[in-house]
Amino acid sequence: MDNHVLIEAAPLRQFTRDVFVAVGLPPEEAEIEADVLVWANLRGVDSHGVQRIPIYVREARAGRIKVVPDIRIERETPCLALLDADHAFGPVVTVRAMEMAMEKAAQVGVGWVLIRNTTHQGAIGYYALLAAQRDMAGMAWVCGPPNMAPYGARAAGVHNSPIAIAVPGKTHPPLLLDMATSVAAQGKVTLALEKGIPIPDTWALDKEGRPTTDPQQAVIMRPAGLYKGSDLALMLECLSGLMVGNPLIYPRLMGLDTPSPGTQNSVVVAINIALCTDIELYKQHIDELASAIKSLPPAEGFGEVLLPGEPEDRVAARRRQEGIPIPLGTARRLHEVATDLQVSLPAALQAG
Repeated sequence: MDNHVLIEAAPLRQFTRDVFVAVGLPPEEAEIEADVLVWANLRGVDSHGVQRIPIYVREARAGRIKVVPDIRIERETPCLALLDADHAFGPVVTVRAMEMAMEKAAQVGVGWVLIRNTTHQGAIGYYALLAAQRDMAGMAWVCGPPNMAPYGARAAGVHNSPIAIAVPGKTHPPLLLDMATSVAAQGKVTLALEKGIPIPDTWALDKEGRPTTDPQQAVIMRPAGLYKGSDLALMLECLSGLMVGNPLIYPRLMGLDTPSPGTQNSVVVAINIALCTDIELYKQHIDELASAIKSLPPAEGFGEVLLPGEPEDRVAARRRQEGIPIPLGTARRLHEVATDLQVSLPAALQAG
């Protein structure tokens, strides 16, 4: 028995847009929200796709995500800017930040934009890819309150900060690293809960700090690469939250005043490759590097060597043809959102 329904990207994107318009976002900002979420679903990053819609709607209604925020440029130089997002919808302010970064990179070579007080931003690779699509190198990362145990600890002490890096190829699709510093993104635990399936015992700990396979008991994420994941997460906090004067980790650990739920800090970076080397030559080198890596003999148990972003590119190609699978639990919650907001639900989701 199928535990999901299939829906094409276009009606899912239209539904998502309509939901956020109904919440109060201007149509152009609702388009950004829809594009970011459905992009994640297309690439198989379902933990950061439309399953987030009910959460975003709930947070907006509670005022923890602001439909009409006061987004401010607090500091700015030719190569750097600091935005206070005022708890705006994360994708809206992050797209704006990357646009600023790319404009700066076009002028002075590098654009580095920090974001304070944003909310969940979706799949962070989306923003790094914006730069690669303009023949720049892109980077982005996110830091929030502690939800991951540092290596050697059995309590949350760092955030499982996702980081993304993207570079353009010539004929090869952009290389795109998009990873959490935990073994698995926290949203994958939520997705497992909605699918009614267990998680690997390497993903998370319960509230007592014990490994668990029950997604309902999984409250503390485990770092990727042992100390490497948690140390990287710690340093990313030093380059974001501490850099913008909005620390999100140690106040929580020390029992001090803490930010409102959902608060994040973030950094996006664009690098103008053409100011370093010929851009066409660079993209050719990316193609040749990709080809060289792909030519390596695969290890036992592997059919081929895959490059960053390649599995997701393949999933996207398949889902554009076959449709996006939406778990029945997610479909039911989207039906509730549609009814509540009086938004038309796509026929494919009604089947769920």
